[in-house]
Amino acid sequence: MQTQSNIHFYVNWAKELLDEMEAVLTSLEGRIGEVQADARDKANKALVDLRKGRDIFRDTVKEQAQANEAAWNSAKAKLEPEWNAFEAEVKKYVENFGKQVEQQRATFELQSAAQLKAWREAADKLAGDTRQFATERQAEIDTAVKRMQADAAAAEEKLQKHMEQMGTQSWSALMRVLTETRTAFDRANQAAREAFKRAA
Repeated sequence: MQTQSNIHFYVNWAKELLDEMEAVLTSLEGRIGEVQADARDKANKALVDLRKGRDIFRDTVKEQAQANEAAWNSAKAKLEPEWNAFEAEVKKYVENFGKQVEQQRATFELQSAAQLKAWREAADKLAGDTRQFATERQAEIDTAVKRMQADAAAAEEKLQKHMEQMGTQSWSALMRVLTETRTAFDRANQAAREAFKRAA
């Protein structure tokens, strides 16, 4: 039980990033027609590269589906640079082909929605997992779950505020906000993981 629970935290982390990748690609692919005709071939090539990056990430996650905690730790070290490369390519794409505020807004909205969905799903899963622990440890686990839910609500509020200010912020500023909320998710996920370890 403990090992399986510890692995859920890695799965939560990977799923959140993979969901963001999917959201970004959905947004960019849906607006490829808005790219100027003379730049469309380059934009399509950039999308192919982004899909390849997503596929590599997704395939690595799938390979880890039944892995132990040590293997997930190793995979996470491999996946983090893959994520960073994907983010860098998205930034280049937006700077080169997605200068319209509406495209940036659509991409940010889908990406932030994917992030928030991952928060909620992780918190709900943790809440369900708490039923398997002894009563004396229940309070500690419940506190970690409530903290994750509160952090998710705070992240949602922060992302909503930045969506409302979309026209006045650069793409880099919006990505900083997503990075901040993603980091908060990672901290909340780690805190819940530690609470589960102590309770097991």
